[in-house]
Amino acid sequence: MRNLTALIACLFCALGFCPVGLRAQGNYEVQVYGSDLTPKGVTMVELHSNITARGTKGVVDGVLPTNHAVHETLEITHGFNEWFECGFYQFTAIQPDGSWKWVGTHVRPRISIPERYKLPVGLSLSTEIGYQRPNFDPDTWTIELRPIVDKKIGKFYMSFNPTLEMSLHGPGKDSNPNFSPNVKFAYDIHKKVAFGLEYYGAYGKLTSFDAGRDTEQMFIPAVDIDFGPNWEFNFGVGVGVTQATDHLLVKAIVGYRFNNKKN
Repeated sequence: MRNLTALIACLFCALGFCPVGLRAQGNYEVQVYGSDLTPKGVTMVELHSNITARGTKGVVDGVLPTNHAVHETLEITHGFNEWFECGFYQFTAIQPDGSWKWVGTHVRPRISIPERYKLPVGLSLSTEIGYQRPNFDPDTWTIELRPIVDKKIGKFYMSFNPTLEMSLHGPGKDSNPNFSPNVKFAYDIHKKVAFGLEYYGAYGKLTSFDAGRDTEQMFIPAVDIDFGPNWEFNFGVGVGVTQATDHLLVKAIVGYRFNNKKN
């Protein structure tokens, strides 16, 4: 119980005192997190491929357009024990003219309360910090604090990420912290296939939300397919419903676990 108390204390301390990140996901890592971690000794390698089919078409405040851009993100996560993992990201973008550009790098330590404590919901806390080039985001250094609450009941799954984001360097420093909630509902139609709906929002400053048309809100019907204990696969097509959101996004996540003993 002392270990459980210490973990809960870490969660609340982080919620109360950690700085938090601005648009760390963007169109590079479009994913609602679950509370489970990469197992101890296992390394998970994931490729996030996101195509903005309908996005911004001009340079705005020095930021390159997203229309027809392809974002490729390499994520490598290692599990250190039953309550801690750490992930690393390399963000890249293929522009409509075919040029491939490096965007930035993030690191993401995460803690979780192990299942053996049998809490009524899964609880986890992710902190992501990193750099992105100014022609992709004017806020070049950001940090994100992402609490994760999820629950599986029979064939139904739900996850809620009430994410807080903050700019450490750039014009977004004046509006810290920002609130960007992510939600996922999924249902197992087969023991290896689940269909669901993912929601991604960015409401602006936590203490005074933006007007509705200026918020970012996207809905993504998605499918998760279980190809085996070593694999992860997620695919979806998203629609932005406000003028501030890219209007059409196609996303895919393919991951493989190395040194996984559950195979």
